[in-house]
Amino acid sequence: MMDKKKYSGVIPAFYACYDKDGNICPETVEKLTEFYVKKGVLGLYVGGSSGECIYQSVEERKLVLEHVMKVAKGKLTVIAHVACNNTRDSMELAAHAESLGVDAIAAIPPIYFKLPDHAIAKYWNDISSAAPNTDFIIYNIPQLAGVALTPALFKEMLKNPRVIGVKNSSMPSLDIWSFKNAAAQVGRDAVVFNGPDEQLALGRLIGAEGGIGGTYGVMPELFLKLDELLIAGENEKVTLLQARINEIIVTLCSGKANLYAVMKEIIRRRDGIDCNGVRSPLANLAEGDYVFVEKAMAQIEAAKKEFCE
Repeated sequence: MMDKKKYSGVIPAFYACYDKDGNICPETVEKLTEFYVKKGVLGLYVGGSSGECIYQSVEERKLVLEHVMKVAKGKLTVIAHVACNNTRDSMELAAHAESLGVDAIAAIPPIYFKLPDHAIAKYWNDISSAAPNTDFIIYNIPQLAGVALTPALFKEMLKNPRVIGVKNSSMPSLDIWSFKNAAAQVGRDAVVFNGPDEQLALGRLIGAEGGIGGTYGVMPELFLKLDELLIAGENEKVTLLQARINEIIVTLCSGKANLYAVMKEIIRRRDGIDCNGVRSPLANLAEGDYVFVEKAMAQIEAAKKEFCE
């Protein structure tokens, strides 16, 4: 039976960690994992968009997960995103993740070719079959994948007992309710994670058990506090803090650089963990971007002082 507690809370999406030559850096992976252990987050989502998975090889993705698990196993819930754009590689990553003892695997649908629902369902079920003892989470991010999970497809996937829920990164919060409702209609309980960081409060209020987010990692204290306030029912403070978080996200996205390059630079300056930017073709920091790095750092510290102290 699914243990909902290990999926109910704040789960940062893990950032890619490189050395100065652009290769995966196991030492930095471990440092960053330990950083999140100390911050007190519920878990980590490894190998997703924030982890730059689409630009990494199968072997690189295995290496990252191995070193996350070296630190996190038994301390954090670990969800490993294993999808590649072909079934064979995805199954290989799924089997590898299960061998390491992750709590769950996750997968986006196949991208580029527009596949019918039955082909998408087979892709996901084939991946799940490679990790038969591990929970499976569907990753719904239609704005990037080009394919949207529908309640009907979700009902079909719930015939697989290993499918426990959805990481929902579509923008309409109603989708969270729709997936919860679809599961109830077939007599299943499902976990739904809020994906868009800008609307975590709304997602949680409409029924999401927790959140998985790309900006959680640069300001975990703020998202942990937001979750705490939500649980306590302090909705006025929730509204104020979500607004402050959204202002920070706007700053993080204001330069020419990719969002993850900006956040990694903040972590380098503030926490002494150097992830060495993002992998091409993602854009690294341009000269004019450092003003946004400094502004976001100041905004984060001010919000921590106001809401967390």
